[in-house]
Order: sequence, then structure tokens, then C-alpha cells
Amino acid sequence: MTKMFNQDIVSSFENKETPFYYYDLSLLKNTLKQCAEAANPYKFHVHFALKSNFNQQILTIIKENGFGADCVSGGEIKKAVQVGFNAAQIVFAGVGKSDTEINYALDQNIFSFNVESVQELEVINELAAAKGKTAKVAIRINPNVDAHTHHYITTGLDENKFGINSWDLPLVAETLKKCAHLSFIGIHFHVGSQIMDMNVFKSLCIKVNEMQLWFEERGMPVKVLNVGGGLGVDYQNPDKNPIPDFKAYFKIFNDFLTVKPHQEVHFELGRALVAQCSSLISKVLYIKNGIKKNFVILDAGMTELMRPALYQAFHKIENLSKLESESQISYDVVGPICESSDCFGKEVALPETKRGDLIALRTTGAYGEVMASAYNLRPDIRHVFSEELS
Repeated sequence: MTKMFNQDIVSSFENKETPFYYYDLSLLKNTLKQCAEAANPYKFHVHFALKSNFNQQILTIIKENGFGADCVSGGEIKKAVQVGFNAAQIVFAGVGKSDTEINYALDQNIFSFNVESVQELEVINELAAAKGKTAKVAIRINPNVDAHTHHYITTGLDENKFGINSWDLPLVAETLKKCAHLSFIGIHFHVGSQIMDMNVFKSLCIKVNEMQLWFEERGMPVKVLNVGGGLGVDYQNPDKNPIPDFKAYFKIFNDFLTVKPHQEVHFELGRALVAQCSSLISKVLYIKNGIKKNFVILDAGMTELMRPALYQAFHKIENLSKLESESQISYDVVGPICESSDCFGKEVALPETKRGDLIALRTTGAYGEVMASAYNLRPDIRHVFSEELS
């Protein structure tokens, strides 16, 4: 087991202003390499989900490794284009695409729109017609597969806002056939995020097989099977399991998905590629010891890392200034924001912690800095990259 932090790295942090996101670029590159090596034997296409991380340097490395881009806003498409992603590898998902965003995507000649309602089909057709273009579309279908994850990041149930429900498919087929400026290329699914149970993906494969048969029986060939993403990471043991088991993940789809010779299989991975490569580094401002609680108050707050406040997400917390210490005290680790929800962890066992100690909140490369806010007029996010350290 190789640990992300050693004394040399920690010493290099001493004179840097906190809080900041620390990126281990060697881990990122190794993760991308292992993902590509696991996907390539099956000729699977992988798009990186920009919603998980849109840091310029991180995106550049991902693009240089040959990945496509999965975008959920016009802003993300603009970022992908700016970084240099091939337009033929950009997909545009999202339940609420504005006319401005659709027009921009049409102008870029992106690979596909992942469409989430009948009305959206009609809007894209109208806007494409005005430009004299034909838009390639994949229909996002709600498979009603339970991801067995937090309800805020479950997206594939009938009760969720995402995708088109199965009972609306006849109307979808009818609409597609009368929309002259749409080209139906495939079907799209995404059941949720942080999925650790591989049986969820087996269930998804069964649904995909059923849905592609439904379309082909109606004379609508399916070229692209886009199965989304959702592969989780080990938040509890980031040093023990820094890279997900991509081989097992892709093998599930190879074994259970019915893929015909003319078809392509696409994935949209975010968290699995970037989560473990980053930690949020913060400094202890104060220690408040009480009768019932001991508090560690950091200079990072929910404005820098929203996930714990938003859905009680777990991030491993380490005292980098006491790497060799064995004695443990229980603390609530909190931030400086004027909200009681500004808490990173309760009853966290740490070495006796003092003002000025450096603290790492691990596994923050996904949905960390992208969700940052200026609430309380907090300063802009800072970054330190491993290759910058002397």
C-alpha cells in the first residue's frame, strides 16, 4: 500500500496558504491508464463526466489520454471545446437544456444529445431545422433500476426527474419518425453514482437489452448503447484502494450486454477517474474542548467541500502534522461557515490536534471544487499539483 502523503510532501505544504486542493497527478495518470487498458479490449468508448471535475489541468490530462467528454450544460461544452476535446467525442446530457445551450452544441457539431423528454426532441428538431442541420440524438431511458446508493445521487428510478419512462416510448418513436432534423443513433441510461454493488450493472444490462430490442422491432436500429457511469470509489480506504477495479466493471458489460457487430458501447465515468487523486488540505484554526464534544475548527468549510453538508458524505480525515502518532482523541471536525451543517465529520478519531496542524480531507477529486461557492464571501479555490512540489 502506497500512501499519498509522506513527511516530504507534508513539509512542502508548510508555507502554502490553506485551504487548497492537492492533486496527485501521477495517481490520476495511472488511473486513466488502467481504465483505458481495461476498456480497450472490448472497444468501449469512455467519456469523462465534466460535472465531477472541470479543473483546467485535470481536463487537459484526461483529454490527452484520449477520453471523450460528457457534458450537462452549455458551459461544460464550452470548457470541453476550449480544452481541446474532439467535438465528435462530446455528448450533451441534462434534463433541462436551454435553447442557447442547444444552439451552441449544434454549432459545435457534437457527437450526440442525450434527450430526456418528448418535448426536448421537438425543441432540438426545431432549432436544428433553423440552422439547416440534423442533430444526432440518443434517448435517455429511465430503466427503473435501484442503484442502492444515496437517494440524492440515484437517478434511474421512476420517481426521479431524469430520463424518459418506458410508457412514453411509443410517443418517442412516433416523434422521432416525424422529426426530419433528428437522427436517432442510440439509447442512453444512467442509474446513479457511487455504485459499489456490481449486480446493479448486471440489472442495467438486462434493461438495456430489452430496450434496444424494443426499438429495433419498430424498425429503429440502435447504433449506440450508452450505459452511463456510476462506478464508485473506496472513500474509507483511499490508500489501500486508490484505483477502482475497472477490469471487473467493464467485464460485467462485456458478459451481460448484448452487443451486435454494428454497435458501439459508450460509458460516462467521472468520480471513478478523478476522486482519489485529490485531497482538500486545510489548517486548524482553533480547538474547542467541551464536556460532551471536542471540536477541530478548520479554515476550510462547506464552501470548499459541499458533499458532507449536502448529503452527509464521508471523507476520511487525517492529521498530516501527526502522521506517526498513535494516541487518538474523538473530535467533531467543522469549518468556519456560519451554518451548523458546516461539518466534515462527527466523532472522528484523530491524534491530539492543535492549532496550526495540517488536515487532509481525502478523496475530494470528484464533486469537490466544482461545487465550491462564494457563500460568506469566501476566496477562490486554490490548487497545488504534485508536479509543482520540489
